[in-house]
Formats: sequence, C-alpha cells, structure tokens
Amino acid sequence: MSTSQTASGSRPVFSTQAFADRVVLITGGASGIGLASARAFAECGAMLAIADLPSSDGVAVVRSLRESGARAMFVEVDVADPQSATDMVAETVAEYGRLDCAINNAGISGGGGVRKAIAEYDLENWRRVLSINLDGVFHCLRAEIPAMLAHGGGSIVNMASILGGVGFAHSSAYTASKHGVVGLTRVAALEYADRNIRVNAIGPGFIETPMTAPIRSSDDMRAFITAQHPIGRLGRPEEIASLVLFLCSDGASFINGAYYLDDGGYTAR
Repeated sequence: MSTSQTASGSRPVFSTQAFADRVVLITGGASGIGLASARAFAECGAMLAIADLPSSDGVAVVRSLRESGARAMFVEVDVADPQSATDMVAETVAEYGRLDCAINNAGISGGGGVRKAIAEYDLENWRRVLSINLDGVFHCLRAEIPAMLAHGGGSIVNMASILGGVGFAHSSAYTASKHGVVGLTRVAALEYADRNIRVNAIGPGFIETPMTAPIRSSDDMRAFITAQHPIGRLGRPEEIASLVLFLCSDGASFINGAYYLDDGGYTAR
C-alpha cells in the first residue's frame, strides 16, 4: 500500500488495487463520513453498495462514483427496521455475490441543535436515537455476519464516537447509543474472531459533516467545541475515512475488538 498523500494532504492513499476484489457496504453512505469513505474505497478499486434512506442523495452519489470509474450500487435502507437491514445485505450479495467489508455508519445526533438534561429529555426522541444508532448497528450486524461467514470472513467497522467513551452533558441518548455501539463491537469481535471476522469501532471527534451543522451554525458553540480539540480545529470526513480503510485492510489483520479514537486529542484531556 502506498502512503503518499492526497493533494490536500488530508489522508493517506492506499494502492488503487488495495480493495479491487472486495465488496464494501456502507450505511449512511450518501453524506459525511460515509460518503468520504465511499470515495476512498472507490479510489482503491472496491465494489460498493451505498446504503441510505430513500430521501438521501444516494442515487446521485452512485452516479458520481460510476462516472469516476467505480462499480457502485445504491440500496435503500432504514437501519432501524431489521427487515430493511436484512434486505440491504441480500441486495448487495445478489449484485456482487459476496460481502467482504461493512461500514455501519448510519446515525443521527437526535439533538437538532436542542440540548436537554435527562429529566427533560423527550422519550420519543430517546427511542428514535437508540433505534437508529444502536439498534440499527445490531440489525446490520445480524444481517452482515452470516453473509461474510458464507464466504470465509470479512471486516466490519462500526462508527461510534468520542461519546462512546466519555460523557457530554445534554446529549444523553446519543452518548448512551455510542457507548452501546462500542460494547456491541467488542462482543461481536469476541464471538466471531475464530471465524475470520474482525469487528472494530471508530470514535471520531467533532467532524465537519451535515450532522454537526446545527452545532457549527452558532459561532459561540462552534468556538466552544473547537476549543475542546487540542489540535485546534474540527476534523474532516476524509480523515476518518483513512482510518476506516486501514481497519478494513490487510494491514489491520491482527486488530479486532478495538475502539480507535480519531479525535484531534479531545479525549486526551
């Protein structure tokens, strides 16, 4: 694998053939970290299944990837629905014949810019956040793992957060869901390590994505959040994508059950 830099210097570039024989499924693949990961895998020759809500830009994303020479398909999915997650994997395998890598990236903040303490937190919102961020990962794992076992194994990356390891006031549902993703990752890694499936999680800091837009729209809140990152800025989606690729690569063959922070020093305090 090459470790040369892109023009922006934002992430390492793997060989254009690094994933040439691999099928990669990415939930929440139409924007943010999912989209950056899709583009990175495309540059490395992967066959892609971009999964997202019907209302997303998934069709346009796939069109763009195909125009750049990638082999890609769009799959509609609502990860909160277990049958939808099962159908997503089935469609991917029907198209490509196998599943090698899965990036369970779909998620929501649930805050919408409104921050509430636990005693005032809306129950409906709590259930919605958990149903997508935690139940959704569980539903995807239940569908992805059998597909990988059928062809000798694979690699799964679950998108957690820095809030999978620390707390954040007035964000109880999101924090709880991401702690759950880290725990679920470790259990899956233990259960399937001897069957050649590796499962790891990433804990990004605050990244410049549509999810963080409500927070970044306030100058005061943006300044506060930025100050929590000793590196002095928020992260870029491409920086997380580079870690996604590494964890799915042969170079990470001994990494399993890990929770990798990619946070500009946020949790080092």
